[in-house]
Amino acid sequence: MCSVDLRDEIEQTLRAWHAYEVNRGSAAVIDFDCNPTDTATEPADSRLTVYLRLRELHTRAERDEATHLVSRLNADIAYLGALLGEHPPFAAYIRATQGCGAAGWHDGYITQRGDQARQALANLGVEWGPDTSRDLHTIEGPIETDEAPDAIRQAAADYEDAVRQATGSQAPFELTIETADVDAYWAYWLDGAGHRVRLRLNLRRSAFTKVAARQFALHEVLGHGLQGASWTAQAAAEDVPWVRLSSVHAPQQVLLEGLAQALPLFIAPDDELLLTRTRLDHYSQLVRGELHVALNRGASIEELADHARFRAPWISDEAISDIITDRGANPQLRSYLWAYPAGCDWFVNLAEADQATKTTVLQAAYQAPLTPTDLAALWPTGPTIGGQDT
Repeated sequence: MCSVDLRDEIEQTLRAWHAYEVNRGSAAVIDFDCNPTDTATEPADSRLTVYLRLRELHTRAERDEATHLVSRLNADIAYLGALLGEHPPFAAYIRATQGCGAAGWHDGYITQRGDQARQALANLGVEWGPDTSRDLHTIEGPIETDEAPDAIRQAAADYEDAVRQATGSQAPFELTIETADVDAYWAYWLDGAGHRVRLRLNLRRSAFTKVAARQFALHEVLGHGLQGASWTAQAAAEDVPWVRLSSVHAPQQVLLEGLAQALPLFIAPDDELLLTRTRLDHYSQLVRGELHVALNRGASIEELADHARFRAPWISDEAISDIITDRGANPQLRSYLWAYPAGCDWFVNLAEADQATKTTVLQAAYQAPLTPTDLAALWPTGPTIGGQDT
């Protein structure tokens, strides 16, 4: 059974850790707050103080058999340990943080998904080669930067009823769209608190098209934004057994990134351009997953670069550099970026399952921050999350 008092103590500790990191200019700990408060939080004294406190809370959670709290604390302890200098084996680190395996996907499966993307591109007249990304961008209908916020808002309005019908969510949300210009891997980022969600567009990374506006209305606004607001509504209605603070290093992220990427397959299956983009992104995430695994198994930079160019001939050296750097040198991204291929692949496969299973998973996904273990229980015959490279 969940101890509400223990959950609240965990949240207080995470808030203090978050305040400490933000004050020193480090990456935030809390990404979405499903239990916002106006009370100011005193920053923790140090990372070590937080680490020792989390270990104490973990012992109590195990004693109480509070499985959701144990899972969350496993992630926090592993990530904070990495910030403090630990460098655990990749599979163990992913299991502790993202809550799933890190075997990766076998060559034949990745090739199959690549062939699927290749055929979708061919149907649009786009050839597979160095110019694939550029040619697809042209077909998707480029738009000016200042047109992007309105295009995303309009697409979100167009899709909202369909997403609510598929997920069963009636939660309200308020959207703010801002622009940023930062040297980071992300092109779009959503965070928020309660029913207020904020979408940031990174002008340094974003390439705006009509299709991208539809994709990220589903991914960011009606995926992450509505999902966070829905969890907030659920947390307000009952004493939920899970920590009400979402962090990208924690095991709900496979659900968040997986469903957000695959949502077009459930909501807009007749939009050929959007589905082609989704198929290509799925394949690209599997390739990134290959590089992520190989890097952490000791592959050389030359081997990684050659493999990336073989799999995706349109990829630039700059993109390869970022993929490798993010997945090897950054404790947060070494964990978090695995959620993209692991989650995307599972939900792409779910989109090919029977309607009853899809409905069950989608509705549950907007009620609570499901872990990979929770997802597997909802679809026991589904693929292994994180791959099975055997």
